[in-house]
Amino acid sequence: MTFLDMLRAAERQNGSMLCVGLDPEPTKFPTRYKGDSNKIYDFCAAIVDATADLVSCFKPQIAYFAAHRAEGQLERLMEHMRRVAPQVPIILDAKRGDIGSTAEQYAIEAFERYGADAVTLSPFMGWDSVAPYLKYQGKGAFLLCRTSNPGGDDLQNQRLASVEGQPLMYEHIAQLAQGPWNLNGQLGLVVGATYPAEIERVRALAPTLPLLIPGVGAQGGDAVATVKAGWRANPDGTSAGSVIVSSSRAVLYASGGDDFAQAARTVAMQTRDTLEAAKA
Repeated sequence: MTFLDMLRAAERQNGSMLCVGLDPEPTKFPTRYKGDSNKIYDFCAAIVDATADLVSCFKPQIAYFAAHRAEGQLERLMEHMRRVAPQVPIILDAKRGDIGSTAEQYAIEAFERYGADAVTLSPFMGWDSVAPYLKYQGKGAFLLCRTSNPGGDDLQNQRLASVEGQPLMYEHIAQLAQGPWNLNGQLGLVVGATYPAEIERVRALAPTLPLLIPGVGAQGGDAVATVKAGWRANPDGTSAGSVIVSSSRAVLYASGGDDFAQAARTVAMQTRDTLEAAKA
């Protein structure tokens, strides 16, 4: 199955647009693990086990593992997710953005070392920074488009005078991803939940691409507004272009006690149900 096949199947099976982001910070761990970077795998595996039937995908953020020399724990976690939730695709949140042989090595890291189903990329070095990942048939790549941080305005919201129609940069990225760059139907876009008007604009420009939307929960993005802006239905009620709404801290750190996994499940279920209700 391709990444998109897996994503659509998980959406249907779990009735969900929710992606749980795995951003482990040992200082925020529950009491029994608090401050212990050797427990990153144990903490994340417990979250996965508690939420696997509620999500459309998981999204481990590589920096949270690498900073604690926990790449080995990430490898174990990827294996664990494939074993206990083989139907749920995994997006490696790496935001790589290099070119040539370096990009090829990053693609090996994402798809061969870690076995991810998709990866996040920065497209600002152009097509050269995207092409090496698309050589992996069936794998997905999400391009940063209109990110949730205020500083995104510095580049993404600037008008391109050299391009016909003078689109904003994020609009141009959306057009490239929907059109000439999407050779094998492998691309998606990252659009922040803090900008629902821009989500709606990106959806208009890229009607069939999956949108990965971080920023709901701790970053202040509104779940209902996000779905209203990005989700469109086919005549049969299925999604015209998948919406993947990512929540990390609100789920991971729902409780600091021994009930942390159950608390994470409760928040994930509430978020999933809120997102699904917003389709109406």
